Amino acid sequence: MRVISYNLRKHKASGELLALARNHDVDALCLQEVDSSDLPETLGPLHLADATKGNRLGLAIYYRTSRFTALDTQSFALKKSMHDRLLAPAHERLIGTRVIDNDTQHELVIGSFHAAPLTASNSLRRKQIHAAHAELLSMGKGLMTLMVGDFNYPFFTKNLDVHMKNSGYALSLSNRRTYTRYKVFKGHFDFATSLGLDIQSVETLPRGNSDHLPILVNAEYGPDY
Repeated sequence: MRVISYNLRKHKASGELLALARNHDVDALCLQEVDSSDLPETLGPLHLADATKGNRLGLAIYYRTSRFTALDTQSFALKKSMHDRLLAPAHERLIGTRVIDNDTQHELVIGSFHAAPLTASNSLRRKQIHAAHAELLSMGKGLMTLMVGDFNYPFFTKNLDVHMKNSGYALSLSNRRTYTRYKVFKGHFDFATSLGLDIQSVETLPRGNSDHLPILVNAEYGPDY
């Protein structure tokens, strides 16, 4: 299974999506900072599962219809940061799609996540990550889960890795940094957390029109699922 996650930087990189979908043969495309009113229903072989509606800039998930059938898609509000409350309320920071593999009949939940900005604390972001995992599990208890997105967590990721392992999830960083716009705030902002999947690789793709670089996750179904 090949999944790309990409923060479009206020929708500025939206023109790159069709090429990303086709050139990397992806099964799902998880987006952040999209203008949901300006998203096509299809991107080559991919179909739009849904996009959030509560934010001016939100989240979206596309999936390959020849590989998956979408059973359900839901958006979720998570605990707000002070930035959200004062400047630009982000009502929905998670969207999840439950799919079934048309060939193998495996079921899994794919999530696109956007954590609170760096003005918030790592503690708040960890709470948002744990809450996001709980919401995705509510879509199908015991199912494999892959959550990708902009975690806004470039520092102390080893500490986050411990938290993820304690909750049963694997944290997977990409092979190169995903954000290098500023000298201070650079590092792995975009990554993946998973449950029941074997993450083969996470690759940072070349820079486009966004301040984030897309990541490509290669995953296999776990032996127990």
